[in-house]
Amino acid sequence: MKQAVQKVGRALSAMVMPNLGAFIAWGLITALFIPTGWIPNEKLGNMVGPMLSYLLPLLIGYTGGSMINGVRGGVVGAIATIGVIMGASIPMFIGAMLAGPLGGWCIKKFDEAVSDKIPAGFEMLINNFSAGIIGGILSVICYLGIGPLAESATNALGAGVGWLVDHKMLPFASILVEPAKVLFLNNAINHGVFTPLGTQQSMEVGRSIYFMIESNPGPGLGLLLAYCLAGKGNAKSSAPGAAIIHFLGGIHEIYFPYVLMNPILILAMMGGGFCAVFTLSILGGGLIAPASPGSIFAELMMTPRGAYFANCAAILVGCAVSFLLSMILLKVAGKDDASLEAAQASTRTMKAESKGSSGSASSYAPVKKIVFACDAGMGSSAMGATKLRKKLQAAGLTDITVAHSPVSEVPADAGIIVCHKELQERAAAANSKARIVAISDFLNAPEYDILIKELKG
Repeated sequence: MKQAVQKVGRALSAMVMPNLGAFIAWGLITALFIPTGWIPNEKLGNMVGPMLSYLLPLLIGYTGGSMINGVRGGVVGAIATIGVIMGASIPMFIGAMLAGPLGGWCIKKFDEAVSDKIPAGFEMLINNFSAGIIGGILSVICYLGIGPLAESATNALGAGVGWLVDHKMLPFASILVEPAKVLFLNNAINHGVFTPLGTQQSMEVGRSIYFMIESNPGPGLGLLLAYCLAGKGNAKSSAPGAAIIHFLGGIHEIYFPYVLMNPILILAMMGGGFCAVFTLSILGGGLIAPASPGSIFAELMMTPRGAYFANCAAILVGCAVSFLLSMILLKVAGKDDASLEAAQASTRTMKAESKGSSGSASSYAPVKKIVFACDAGMGSSAMGATKLRKKLQAAGLTDITVAHSPVSEVPADAGIIVCHKELQERAAAANSKARIVAISDFLNAPEYDILIKELKG
């Protein structure tokens, strides 16, 4: 069930994440030029509405279609998306997430049906007209059917969240959000749910609390600071570096292993998230656009005028509550499995070498590409790939390429896949031929050095 949820969430967030630059650009233009912005300008402020209503949904629709059938699918997906946009009276992010993949799927099925039936010399004619005809039909269907349906769904979802806000219950969302994050559903929640809702709310009131429910770096920082003081072994020694990467770099995945190491600490994250959202609700905080990655710098850049105190207070409160609860839980029920995992990994390697199996040096001789995979392929995987690349260069293994990618899109030429242990089943499903190296600590994984030793052998 977890893998199914991750797959759906990954599909939703994958349509938004490549376009986050456009969301940030819209947010900056909004923060600067609207009447209540930093430097109000009526002429430049006219860009805000069209970007929200047309540019962002079309980019999402194009990306969704291209995920199914490349550029051709993206074009048809964008054509279908314009029908959704025109068929609704609100920004159509959910509609774009439906129309884009639908367009890509339809043109893909058409291409599969006629791939061996097109007469020579007529390829371009048929390709262009088929995309135009199918796209046109879909745009009409989306205008008449999917647009109003998606608008109703958006309004219902917004009304549900609005009910939580009206009844002062939005902080309870952290009880679901925090556990989902450590199961690597963070991108699905943030960009698949909160970004569409927050963008619409931001356009109406100038800021949105939804942008900070998942991206607030405070609770994660509190957890890592607690490990700095009350942790044990490798967890304690690696926590300071993880705290810097999390808070300044915005890579929240860095603290997930620390929670998984001591699962009871999810209570501290829930408490920190609850108090942070409660603070935002009381003080009227929020961001004007998504903060991605969720670093303190991105949070401050996306904070509108008049919300700095509320947002900073929410970050500090979330950090303080998470820190205090984590300290108590670590003292009472904390344990450290890092050294045990390192010993087990070494034992497995030595056993494999003694038997001449997959752990032997010869099995790694043809490896030319190592791929570090994470859920989105942009955060922890990029950081891990950089760290592993430096270790390989220091070991003289300069002929091995190290790349990073989403776990569901691992390239076929990968010889070894490095990923968090929670993602190893998805990595194996994406590339069944590559060897999987599962880790639990992005910074100080003993598997890095073990792998390099085997490769050098």
